[in-house]
Amino acid sequence: MSDNLNINWYPGHMAKTKRQIEEDIRIVDIVVEILDARIPKSSQNPDIQKIIEGKNKIIILNKSDLADENINKQWVDYYKKKNIPAILTNAEQGKGIKEVVECIKELGNEKTKQNAIKGRVGSSIKVMVLGIPNVGKSSFINRLVNKNSAQVGNKPGVTKQKQWLRIDKGIELLDTPGVLWPKFQNAQVALNLAVTGTIKEEILEKIEIAYELLKWLLENNSENVIQRYHLEENRVKEILKNENQPMNENIMEIMYMIGKNRGAILAGGRIDEEKTANILLNDFKTAKLGKISLEKP
Repeated sequence: MSDNLNINWYPGHMAKTKRQIEEDIRIVDIVVEILDARIPKSSQNPDIQKIIEGKNKIIILNKSDLADENINKQWVDYYKKKNIPAILTNAEQGKGIKEVVECIKELGNEKTKQNAIKGRVGSSIKVMVLGIPNVGKSSFINRLVNKNSAQVGNKPGVTKQKQWLRIDKGIELLDTPGVLWPKFQNAQVALNLAVTGTIKEEILEKIEIAYELLKWLLENNSENVIQRYHLEENRVKEILKNENQPMNENIMEIMYMIGKNRGAILAGGRIDEEKTANILLNDFKTAKLGKISLEKP
């Protein structure tokens, strides 16, 4: 991916949210961190890791239905080796939510026992939910909270706008706004976040995002691209091996083939690059190009 992208994506409210998390973390027992199963590394805020260090943590690999099933299992094993429970969820359909509640109870058992010894009967396990924008946090919380939940009011040390929700007997949940971080670790992280829709499209050039996605797909999942867009396999291979023009032109030639096959054509027979880019990005986001994980452990 191009390293000279001009990205400004850290609005003031995100800095404010980070400060609020730092303030609230001291009264929380368990942190539930929601990641995009297709990009667990890229969707994990490195700044927040420092803040939540030392807390009991549960990793939620959401949108797991859009990711490669074998790689999903690899990620669960990866976190298991780090002694961090990881649960595959599809918050839109409610998959994995029951397991999350059970895991919270299991982690909270020790605190409940300690409170009972101290005579603090009825004290709740306090859970904070974290996740960057567009990882499905709202859908996850709606499923977790469900219609029977009750707001339990403000807690000391938490701003009045914050509301605790009772999600089960003895479990209270604190939601936090999605917060990004000011600097990318590398250009690949930027691409992954852009492809999955975390960064707003007006911040990055859509055609460039689609180009980088297509380049990655042709290197890693070319058969998916060939099948989806009814491309001739030998012709695609021939174009990719063409050394008479730069690689970026080879990729764009295949992108134009996709646009032509999908009817993204302007007056005079020119290919509508933006429409073609939209087709590619939407097909990836909706798994029409297959269940694809952009990152492996």
